[in-house]
Amino acid sequence: MTADVTADPTADVTADVWLPIPPDEIEGLPQGPNYLFWDGGEDGTQPYPGDPEDCVLYVVPYMKRWPVKVNPLEHMRNLRVIQTLTAGVDDVLARLSAVAPGVQLCNARGVHEASTAELALTLTLASLRGIPDFVRAQQQERWQGAFRPALADRTVLIVGYGAIGAAIEDRLVPFEVARVARVARSERTTARGPVHPLTELSALLPQADVVILSTPLTEQTKGLVNADFLARMKDGALLVNVARGGVVDTKALLAELDSGRITAALDVTDPEPLPPGHPLWRAPGVLISPHVGGPTSAFLPRAKRLLVDQLGRFVNREPLRNVVLTTGETDDA
Repeated sequence: MTADVTADPTADVTADVWLPIPPDEIEGLPQGPNYLFWDGGEDGTQPYPGDPEDCVLYVVPYMKRWPVKVNPLEHMRNLRVIQTLTAGVDDVLARLSAVAPGVQLCNARGVHEASTAELALTLTLASLRGIPDFVRAQQQERWQGAFRPALADRTVLIVGYGAIGAAIEDRLVPFEVARVARVARSERTTARGPVHPLTELSALLPQADVVILSTPLTEQTKGLVNADFLARMKDGALLVNVARGGVVDTKALLAELDSGRITAALDVTDPEPLPPGHPLWRAPGVLISPHVGGPTSAFLPRAKRLLVDQLGRFVNREPLRNVVLTTGETDDA
């Protein structure tokens, strides 16, 4: 039977909620909704746990292929909320045309800051201190020392100063960096100092020894790191990308890496997954991790806390957290 949330104002808190984590493993879920487990299965062929038309809140499966995550949406005609377990929502945005007006899309702010910031720092330190070279030397049983740059006394530019960008700065401070510059879509002031608008990025790039990308992928940031951006980076600078692969123009980056003028540490790439034989694999001065900023032991407890809080708000008809947009509104992406 289809849930008629228009005729019955209480239907949306008593109908189905699809969760990618088994409900009995999430302590504190509020009573009311009918919780159903669905994560798409290993190969995306897991049957739906119920009629998609009865689903009013859909929690998107984590670390699944794009078609698996978005395929149910066109059948969820009574949907009220889409909750991702990722900070970025670009993959879901691409399928929102299948969703009725009035659906709130929420991201997972608060879930990935710790893990992603840790990885940003790890990639930065590993690249600066030459850890990949040491690993290769160890495999060849060679004792090979080197004089390497430290993170201390360096100027770091964070492009994308949201929750993850702030968490990255939290972890940079103890390393005695000389300065942290911050860039976001709009100008503002924080307790740590000013956040510069994107329009000032060109002037800040030549000053930075390390540029860390933590911006969401939007129409404004797609291809932001292009040939001009890279040319403005100082000689010997390090580019660290824990954002999305599409933020960087791969062809332009390869040209700079091949010249040896800059280095890079990438948790995300374009294309992704990076196929065998792609020139990025063997480009000089690049360290690549396979999009592992989020999936750590820190993920599950934070994801569960988010879901308990959001579902409590949903059941009690309180404003939801982390609302990115509401479908049908003029600012839809």
